[in-house]
Amino acid sequence: MNCILFDDVHTQALLPLTYTRPAAHIRCGILTIAEKWERHMQQSFSYFTADYLSEKYPLITGPDNLCINGRLLPNPTLISAIKALQLNQSLEANGITLAYRSTSASAKEKMEAVAFEADYQIINRVHDIFSINHSAIEADFNLLTANRTSAEISRSNTILGQHPIFIEEGAQVEAAVLNAKEGCIYIGKDAEIMEGALIRGPFALCEHATVKMGAKIYTGTTIGPHCKVGGEVSNSVMFAYSNKGHDGFLGNSVIGEWCNIGADSNNSNLKNNYEMVKLWNYASQRFEKTGLQFCGLIMGDHSKCGINTMFNTGTVVGVSANIFGSGFPRQFVPSFSWGGSQGFETYSLEKACQTADLVMQRRHLNLSAADNQILNYIFNQDKTHRNWES
Repeated sequence: MNCILFDDVHTQALLPLTYTRPAAHIRCGILTIAEKWERHMQQSFSYFTADYLSEKYPLITGPDNLCINGRLLPNPTLISAIKALQLNQSLEANGITLAYRSTSASAKEKMEAVAFEADYQIINRVHDIFSINHSAIEADFNLLTANRTSAEISRSNTILGQHPIFIEEGAQVEAAVLNAKEGCIYIGKDAEIMEGALIRGPFALCEHATVKMGAKIYTGTTIGPHCKVGGEVSNSVMFAYSNKGHDGFLGNSVIGEWCNIGADSNNSNLKNNYEMVKLWNYASQRFEKTGLQFCGLIMGDHSKCGINTMFNTGTVVGVSANIFGSGFPRQFVPSFSWGGSQGFETYSLEKACQTADLVMQRRHLNLSAADNQILNYIFNQDKTHRNWES
């Protein structure tokens, strides 16, 4: 069968993170959702996503297509149910289509609904990413390390706890404290944990990523490929190629790709009155209750903040925003915003793309024509939120 990961109408609730990627390219645990499915199914997937993303994430169809919801995390029971689908059958749970098998990428044919009544995990809101990251790290750890042997852990490190620690070849870990009392610790290929770092599992440091000297990393945290992190981080996910290289606190947060958090910047993850946090929802166009007491910062790709930036509890920052200055900026910062608590102006598309390209060149990559097209779409799409333009 030809395998496809599809975006459904609920993907809009995952903006701004899904502005620049299909839902299946969200990282939760060690791997992205797409990487999880590809490893479990042992084949590659294409994407049925928004038109403006389709050049970068193309769709490949065949006469028999197995389509899986891109927000859905795999588990053995779910995989068995999906593999058992016959042509023109769909797997349904709680009003959500989990998967379907069709002669096309869409489910236009009349489908026979098959109920799925076992447990499953699906990302419905952006805060689900860090909320389930603890269990997602452990599931990915088991998937990646099964029947494998870890590289040797240097004796210069202090090891605590009974949960497993796995170090890939080429990783460097010296004079750190690795506390595996609460969960596993995974150190990816060619990653580095510098001396004096304090790590509590479950924790994932992906390939070519760096934890800097003296950093304090708490449970449920993932540092994605090529990221650099310092200071204090708790229950947060950084997707890839993003930096928080200096002191400052990041907690209960999700940071996209190509972001930079300035030195001594902090986010609040708990309100002073201890009430449940509200978070901007692009789908409903309003702040909605998360049901969480702890919820920090959600930041879309290519956004940056200057030194000593303060983010209030439950702040959502769009794509290619540039935030600086004293005081707390508003709790919803639209894409292509330039400014801070004193007000915003529009960050021009041309300048934003130039900066993005320069940032990517530092990692020996370039902003592609497809990337330019995506940023152009987002610039125009999010114009309605930049109310100072009207």
